[in-house]
Amino acid sequence: MDKQLEMLKDLTDVNGIAGFESEVKHKMKNYLEPVSDEIIEDNLGGVYGKKNAASSSKTILVAGHLDEIGFMVTEIDDNGFLKFTPVGGWWNQVMLSQRMHITTGDGKVITGVIGSKPPHVLSASERKKPVEIKDMFIDIGVASKDEALEAGVMLGDMVTPASEFEEMTNKNYLLAKAWDNRYGVALSIDVMKNLAEENIDINFVGGATVQEEVGLRGAKVGANKVKPDLAIAVDVGLAMDTPGMKSSNGTGDLGKGPLVLLMDGSMIGHVPFRKHVMAVAKDKDIPVQLQVITGGGTDAGSFHVAHDGIPSVVVGVPVRYMHSNVSIMHKEDYNNAVKLVTEVVKSLNDDKVDEIIW
Repeated sequence: MDKQLEMLKDLTDVNGIAGFESEVKHKMKNYLEPVSDEIIEDNLGGVYGKKNAASSSKTILVAGHLDEIGFMVTEIDDNGFLKFTPVGGWWNQVMLSQRMHITTGDGKVITGVIGSKPPHVLSASERKKPVEIKDMFIDIGVASKDEALEAGVMLGDMVTPASEFEEMTNKNYLLAKAWDNRYGVALSIDVMKNLAEENIDINFVGGATVQEEVGLRGAKVGANKVKPDLAIAVDVGLAMDTPGMKSSNGTGDLGKGPLVLLMDGSMIGHVPFRKHVMAVAKDKDIPVQLQVITGGGTDAGSFHVAHDGIPSVVVGVPVRYMHSNVSIMHKEDYNNAVKLVTEVVKSLNDDKVDEIIW
């Protein structure tokens, strides 16, 4: 496994839902420190590296988010079964019988499985309906509440899918539990690596926010901390190349390039900035796909309304099976996204930023 894949595995295998991002943060900080001029941290857990321009008053922020979707333990019943609540958006049909990891307060990881009543005891009408999350539980293989407590499980513990990074049959297809959004975490690191020895004409801040999956919360804090003039949110988009997924809302085929979002549920991509990104892609011969996502938001939704307004766009990659226990990304889409964002940063200076801000 090469160093890029080792980093992608390292970042996607680590567990970190909203509010529990500390281990992911420390990993990212360790990658950023050797290639950054300084490290910036906010009080909620966001972490960013900064590359200073030789002479520029302007700053661009490129940020993913540290958190992944998961669950929190909310109840331990008398028989040791765990009730839970989603932290981030889950579709209940992808959850039953999935292996889960419960991370205890002292860092111990316990394996469990999501269960519910078997179909044999359901009525005909119940069988036609998806099982509701309130009727699910996690079985950690104990006989009582006391045994669960002795194992270290407590209310408030983090629950994440038990799913590891893996190269698939075609080695360009990469499977992991948390491309949303360790893709953006990894990209910010790789762009910083690319720029470490470059002379750039804009201050570059690359990093990741917290608590995106529960309302774009950390992006508000991050924008206030960094105070950028432009922002690129790097987050995943929808793959449109699986059965039943063809759409009029743009493209999203794996292996055909990164995504530039025209709009999502939280923002409309800043038109002059988007045009500049597309012009850079054309000039550098980087394939790009356009997409509209109406049913979800990104950190750009918080970035663009901070301060006096921060022109923002989203650069993503198409990902299959988003917001489930596994997702699939194409390695060349990732590499081209890194190249695109790197070239966009290199193309900017104070005059170009003033031109973009209309």
